[in-house]
Amino acid sequence: MSSPKVLFGFHAVGVRLKTAPASVIELYVDPTRRDARMKQFLARAAEAGVRVIEADGPRLLRLCGGAGHQGVVARVQAIEQTHSLDDLLDGLSEPPLLLVLDGVTDPHNLGACLRVADGAGAQAVIAPKDHAAGINATVAKVASGAAETVPYFMVTNLARTLGELKERGIWVIGTSDDAPRTLYQADLKSPCALVLGAEGPGMRQLTRKSCDLLVRIPMRGAVESLNVSVASAVCLYEARRQRG
Repeated sequence: MSSPKVLFGFHAVGVRLKTAPASVIELYVDPTRRDARMKQFLARAAEAGVRVIEADGPRLLRLCGGAGHQGVVARVQAIEQTHSLDDLLDGLSEPPLLLVLDGVTDPHNLGACLRVADGAGAQAVIAPKDHAAGINATVAKVASGAAETVPYFMVTNLARTLGELKERGIWVIGTSDDAPRTLYQADLKSPCALVLGAEGPGMRQLTRKSCDLLVRIPMRGAVESLNVSVASAVCLYEARRQRG
Protein backbone atom coordinates (compact mmCIF):
# COMPACT_ATOMS: atom_id res chain seq x y z
CA MET A 1 0.00 0.00 0.00
CA SER A 2 1.26 3.50 -0.83
CA SER A 3 2.31 5.85 1.96
CA PRO A 4 -0.35 8.28 3.21
CA LYS A 5 -0.42 11.73 1.64
CA VAL A 6 -1.79 15.09 2.71
CA LEU A 7 -4.71 17.02 1.25
CA PHE A 8 -5.76 20.46 2.45
CA GLY A 9 -8.47 23.00 1.80
CA PHE A 10 -12.25 22.57 1.74
CA HIS A 11 -12.52 21.63 -1.93
CA ALA A 12 -9.72 19.06 -2.08
CA VAL A 13 -10.63 17.33 1.19
CA GLY A 14 -14.36 17.66 0.54
CA VAL A 15 -14.15 15.83 -2.77
CA ARG A 16 -12.18 13.00 -1.13
CA LEU A 17 -14.82 12.74 1.61
CA LYS A 18 -17.46 12.53 -1.10
CA THR A 19 -15.75 10.10 -3.48
CA ALA A 20 -13.65 7.89 -1.18
CA PRO A 21 -14.39 8.54 2.50
CA ALA A 22 -12.83 5.24 3.59
CA SER A 23 -9.45 6.49 2.35
CA VAL A 24 -9.41 9.42 4.82
CA ILE A 25 -7.24 8.37 7.77
CA GLU A 26 -7.78 11.42 9.93
CA LEU A 27 -8.90 15.00 9.57
CA TYR A 28 -7.30 17.99 11.31
CA VAL A 29 -9.36 21.14 11.74
CA ASP A 30 -8.91 24.58 13.26
CA PRO A 31 -11.21 24.70 16.35
CA THR A 32 -11.39 28.50 16.20
CA ARG A 33 -13.18 28.38 12.87
CA ARG A 34 -16.88 27.95 13.63
CA ASP A 35 -18.55 29.43 10.57
CA ALA A 36 -21.32 27.77 8.59
CA ARG A 37 -18.92 26.32 6.03
CA MET A 38 -16.89 24.56 8.70
CA LYS A 39 -20.00 23.26 10.44
CA GLN A 40 -21.29 21.81 7.18
CA PHE A 41 -17.90 20.28 6.47
CA LEU A 42 -17.69 18.68 9.94
CA ALA A 43 -21.18 17.27 9.51
CA ARG A 44 -20.06 15.59 6.29
CA ALA A 45 -16.98 14.21 8.05
CA ALA A 46 -19.09 12.85 10.89
CA GLU A 47 -21.47 11.21 8.41
CA ALA A 48 -18.46 9.54 6.77
CA GLY A 49 -17.19 8.31 10.14
CA VAL A 50 -13.85 10.12 9.82
CA ARG A 51 -11.73 10.80 12.90
CA VAL A 52 -11.51 14.57 13.51
CA ILE A 53 -8.61 16.09 15.45
CA GLU A 54 -8.45 19.72 16.57
CA ALA A 55 -5.20 21.41 15.62
CA ASP A 56 -3.96 24.98 15.98
CA GLY A 57 -2.63 27.10 13.13
CA PRO A 58 1.08 26.23 13.50
CA ARG A 59 0.34 22.51 13.52
CA LEU A 60 -1.85 22.79 10.43
CA LEU A 61 0.96 24.67 8.69
CA ARG A 62 3.44 21.94 9.59
CA LEU A 63 1.08 19.25 8.33
CA CYS A 64 0.45 20.77 4.92
CA GLY A 65 3.76 22.57 4.44
CA GLY A 66 2.30 25.98 3.72
CA ALA A 67 -0.57 28.41 3.97
CA GLY A 68 -3.94 28.21 2.26
CA HIS A 69 -5.28 25.24 4.22
CA GLN A 70 -8.48 27.12 5.24
CA GLY A 71 -8.37 25.34 8.60
CA VAL A 72 -8.72 21.87 7.06
CA VAL A 73 -5.95 19.27 6.55
CA ALA A 74 -6.40 15.53 5.99
CA ARG A 75 -4.09 12.52 5.95
CA VAL A 76 -5.36 10.14 3.30
CA GLN A 77 -4.38 6.92 1.64
CA ALA A 78 -3.28 7.42 -1.95
CA ILE A 79 -5.81 6.10 -4.45
CA GLU A 80 -4.06 4.18 -7.16
CA GLN A 81 -5.36 4.50 -10.69
CA THR A 82 -7.19 1.30 -11.51
CA HIS A 83 -6.78 1.65 -15.24
CA SER A 84 -4.18 2.56 -17.80
CA LEU A 85 -4.52 5.20 -20.49
CA ASP A 86 -5.34 2.43 -22.97
CA ASP A 87 -8.05 1.06 -20.66
CA LEU A 88 -9.54 4.52 -20.26
CA LEU A 89 -9.62 5.14 -24.02
CA ASP A 90 -11.10 1.70 -24.68
CA GLY A 91 -13.96 2.45 -22.30
CA LEU A 92 -14.98 5.87 -23.62
CA SER A 93 -18.48 6.29 -25.00
CA GLU A 94 -17.78 9.67 -26.65
CA PRO A 95 -14.96 11.06 -28.82
CA PRO A 96 -11.80 11.53 -26.75
CA LEU A 97 -10.91 15.03 -25.60
CA LEU A 98 -7.51 14.92 -23.94
CA LEU A 99 -5.19 17.59 -22.54
CA VAL A 100 -1.44 17.02 -22.93
CA LEU A 101 0.99 19.18 -20.95
CA ASP A 102 4.63 19.27 -22.03
CA GLY A 103 7.05 20.74 -19.51
CA VAL A 104 4.56 22.18 -17.02
CA THR A 105 6.52 22.01 -13.76
CA ASP A 106 4.66 24.55 -11.60
CA PRO A 107 2.22 22.73 -9.28
CA HIS A 108 -0.12 25.74 -9.27
CA ASN A 109 -0.33 25.63 -13.06
CA LEU A 110 -0.92 21.87 -13.04
CA GLY A 111 -3.65 22.19 -10.42
CA ALA A 112 -5.38 24.91 -12.44
CA CYS A 113 -5.11 22.80 -15.62
CA LEU A 114 -6.71 19.82 -13.87
CA ARG A 115 -9.55 22.04 -12.68
CA VAL A 116 -10.09 23.32 -16.22
CA ALA A 117 -9.96 19.77 -17.62
CA ASP A 118 -12.62 18.65 -15.17
CA GLY A 119 -14.84 21.61 -15.98
CA ALA A 120 -14.56 21.12 -19.74
CA GLY A 121 -15.13 17.39 -19.54
CA ALA A 122 -11.70 16.25 -20.75
CA GLN A 123 -11.30 12.56 -20.01
CA ALA A 124 -7.63 12.71 -19.01
CA VAL A 125 -4.53 14.85 -18.67
CA ILE A 126 -1.22 13.46 -19.93
CA ALA A 127 2.32 14.63 -19.12
CA PRO A 128 5.87 13.26 -19.34
CA LYS A 129 7.41 11.74 -16.22
CA ASP A 130 10.40 14.05 -16.58
CA HIS A 131 10.17 17.85 -16.65
CA ALA A 132 6.63 17.84 -15.23
CA ALA A 133 4.90 18.39 -11.92
CA GLY A 134 3.40 15.40 -10.15
CA ILE A 135 0.30 15.36 -7.97
CA ASN A 136 1.02 16.75 -4.50
CA ALA A 137 -0.92 18.61 -1.82
CA THR A 138 -0.49 21.98 -3.54
CA VAL A 139 -1.74 20.61 -6.86
CA ALA A 140 -4.73 19.04 -5.13
CA LYS A 141 -5.55 22.30 -3.32
CA VAL A 142 -5.39 24.42 -6.49
CA ALA A 143 -7.32 21.81 -8.47
CA SER A 144 -10.25 22.19 -6.02
CA GLY A 145 -11.04 18.48 -6.13
CA ALA A 146 -10.23 17.86 -9.80
CA ALA A 147 -7.04 15.99 -8.87
CA GLU A 148 -9.39 13.34 -7.49
CA THR A 149 -11.66 13.19 -10.55
CA VAL A 150 -9.46 13.70 -13.64
CA PRO A 151 -7.04 10.86 -14.46
CA TYR A 152 -3.48 12.19 -14.70
CA PHE A 153 -1.13 9.94 -16.64
CA MET A 154 2.61 10.57 -16.48
CA VAL A 155 4.21 8.69 -19.37
CA THR A 156 7.82 7.67 -19.92
CA ASN A 157 8.01 8.79 -23.55
CA LEU A 158 5.58 11.53 -24.52
CA ALA A 159 6.38 11.44 -28.25
CA ARG A 160 5.72 7.70 -28.35
CA THR A 161 2.45 8.16 -26.46
CA LEU A 162 1.34 10.81 -28.95
CA GLY A 163 2.16 8.37 -31.74
CA GLU A 164 0.00 5.73 -30.06
CA LEU A 165 -2.85 8.22 -29.77
CA LYS A 166 -2.58 8.91 -33.50
CA GLU A 167 -2.74 5.18 -34.21
CA ARG A 168 -6.10 5.22 -32.41
CA GLY A 169 -7.36 7.93 -34.75
CA ILE A 170 -6.93 10.73 -32.21
CA TRP A 171 -5.89 14.02 -33.84
CA VAL A 172 -2.89 15.53 -32.01
CA ILE A 173 -3.16 19.33 -32.08
CA GLY A 174 -0.37 21.42 -30.63
CA THR A 175 -0.44 25.10 -29.70
CA SER A 176 2.27 27.47 -30.83
CA ASP A 177 2.47 31.24 -31.07
CA ASP A 178 3.89 31.01 -34.60
CA ALA A 179 1.29 28.59 -36.02
CA PRO A 180 -0.28 29.84 -39.27
CA ARG A 181 -3.77 28.65 -38.33
CA THR A 182 -5.83 29.84 -35.35
CA LEU A 183 -7.56 27.58 -32.86
CA TYR A 184 -10.93 28.63 -34.26
CA GLN A 185 -9.99 27.37 -37.74
CA ALA A 186 -9.36 23.83 -36.47
CA ASP A 187 -11.92 21.03 -36.41
CA LEU A 188 -12.08 19.94 -32.77
CA LYS A 189 -15.22 17.82 -33.09
CA SER A 190 -13.20 14.72 -33.96
CA PRO A 191 -11.23 12.77 -31.34
CA CYS A 192 -8.36 15.04 -30.35
CA ALA A 193 -5.55 15.62 -27.89
CA LEU A 194 -4.68 19.27 -27.30
CA VAL A 195 -0.98 19.76 -26.54
CA LEU A 196 0.26 22.79 -24.60
CA GLY A 197 3.81 23.57 -23.54
CA ALA A 198 5.14 25.52 -20.60
CA GLU A 199 5.12 29.29 -20.67
CA GLY A 200 8.22 30.63 -22.34
CA PRO A 201 9.83 27.57 -23.95
CA GLY A 202 6.56 26.06 -25.14
CA MET A 203 6.53 22.50 -26.44
CA ARG A 204 9.77 20.61 -26.87
CA GLN A 205 10.88 20.14 -30.46
CA LEU A 206 10.16 16.40 -30.55
CA THR A 207 6.70 17.00 -29.14
CA ARG A 208 6.07 19.67 -31.75
CA LYS A 209 7.13 17.29 -34.54
CA SER A 210 4.70 14.68 -33.18
CA CYS A 211 1.67 16.95 -33.69
CA ASP A 212 -0.63 16.55 -36.67
CA LEU A 213 -1.50 20.23 -36.62
CA LEU A 214 -0.32 23.41 -34.92
CA VAL A 215 -2.70 26.21 -33.98
CA ARG A 216 -2.41 29.50 -32.12
CA ILE A 217 -4.70 31.45 -29.84
CA PRO A 218 -5.21 34.92 -31.38
CA MET A 219 -3.74 37.64 -29.16
CA ARG A 220 -5.23 41.11 -29.71
CA GLY A 221 -3.49 43.07 -26.99
CA ALA A 222 0.06 43.83 -25.90
CA VAL A 223 0.81 40.54 -24.12
CA GLU A 224 2.29 37.78 -26.26
CA SER A 225 0.91 34.70 -24.52
CA LEU A 226 -1.46 33.36 -21.89
CA ASN A 227 -0.81 31.36 -18.73
CA VAL A 228 -0.89 27.66 -19.61
CA SER A 229 -4.02 27.01 -17.52
CA VAL A 230 -5.85 29.90 -19.20
CA ALA A 231 -4.73 28.67 -22.62
CA SER A 232 -5.93 25.17 -21.70
CA ALA A 233 -9.32 26.59 -20.81
CA VAL A 234 -9.59 28.47 -24.11
CA CYS A 235 -8.68 25.37 -26.12
CA LEU A 236 -10.78 22.82 -24.22
CA TYR A 237 -13.87 24.99 -24.13
CA GLU A 238 -13.59 25.75 -27.83
CA ALA A 239 -13.54 21.99 -28.43
CA ARG A 240 -16.56 21.59 -26.16
CA ARG A 241 -18.36 24.43 -27.95
CA GLN A 242 -17.76 22.83 -31.33
CA ARG A 243 -19.05 19.52 -30.03
CA GLY A 244 -22.27 21.14 -28.87
